[in-house]
Amino acid sequence: MNYATTYNIGDYQNPRTETTTAIASTVKRVRTVDAKTKRCKPSTKRQTESRTDSNVANGFLKSTFLPKLKTEQSFQACKETAKMERDIYQSLSKLAEHYGVEPMQTQIYGYPYNITLAMWDIETKLKRTHLNWDSLRLVQDSKKTFFISEERYDTRTTLYYIPIIPLFKMLHNLKYKKTAQLLVSVFSYLYHIADLPYYRRENSYLYWMYEMMCDWVEQDDETDETEKYKGELRQAEQIGDKIEQKLFNRINLQLFEQRLNNFKSLDEFDQECWQLASKVFVLFTEYPTTSIFRNAPISEQDPYNDDCDNETIGMEKYISFVADTKGWLYESLSESINNEFNEYGAMAEPTISKHFDGSEITANNLDFENRLFPILNDLCGLLNEYKTTVK
Repeated sequence: MNYATTYNIGDYQNPRTETTTAIASTVKRVRTVDAKTKRCKPSTKRQTESRTDSNVANGFLKSTFLPKLKTEQSFQACKETAKMERDIYQSLSKLAEHYGVEPMQTQIYGYPYNITLAMWDIETKLKRTHLNWDSLRLVQDSKKTFFISEERYDTRTTLYYIPIIPLFKMLHNLKYKKTAQLLVSVFSYLYHIADLPYYRRENSYLYWMYEMMCDWVEQDDETDETEKYKGELRQAEQIGDKIEQKLFNRINLQLFEQRLNNFKSLDEFDQECWQLASKVFVLFTEYPTTSIFRNAPISEQDPYNDDCDNETIGMEKYISFVADTKGWLYESLSESINNEFNEYGAMAEPTISKHFDGSEITANNLDFENRLFPILNDLCGLLNEYKTTVK
């Protein structure tokens, strides 16, 4: 079940990079005729009889031959095509070896059908065998033609907002105080290592969204609800600062394993929290310095993609700590965020690009993201469960 908030951004469907770029044929300009076209007039004369010229040996003198330059250009074009085919198949071989798939033998077919068939075959196999594989592009630089493969984690237009106030309340609940301390270690990992933005820091996207909410309340006319709105804003600020002070202390990371080993579950909720914390600790052990933004797309223009558009929702906007996920404040906040996101055309997602151009191919993958994002979703679910069912 998806516990994190999911948004349909306007009519936007989750964008996937096109697998190939259409190649437009070069259109030459049509030259106009200088003289005005005249209509053919009927002739009353008999048609001249046609017969073989008696001086056949001199016929070749009246023939027209292609200039030598055009012949050389045609030969050069053939050489370039042959080189491009060699480059493509070399790149394809490296790509297939990297992903462990067996490509179809298409060299027996003529160009360009052989290349089209080879790309269709490898794309079909990669979609079937690799969870995060997203697209394949054929690009050409000044030296060679090669494939670029992209792997992407699909966030499914979800807001990964981790609420702070439920943890604060849990810390003041004697029954779940130990559970809360275990979750403090989880939150500390997300704060220090995974590097989730914190809404009370000025460099975070949500900080300014909360500031905007404050301005609206201050500028609006006073109503019966105004004091309630101001109270939610004060609570978000005060509790946010208190929890951040607790998370800032790295002792929570040092005590993570000890808290995990000494924890005793009293009910099903406790058990679910312990299981989630165990997954986080394993991730912390295997990726002790890895940020959730390690594979965030670079906003610079892609030199191999003319259609690259910077109008995307950055990862830092939909991944963050938040005060709470209920009440007037969050409803107003989420409405503003959704309206803003409607202005964008795509969401930035963790992405890895691999160039099969003969250079060394790194062993990067999205294993970290495949494990962390579901944990964030489960954590949101546990905190919502605490708010609604645990008294």
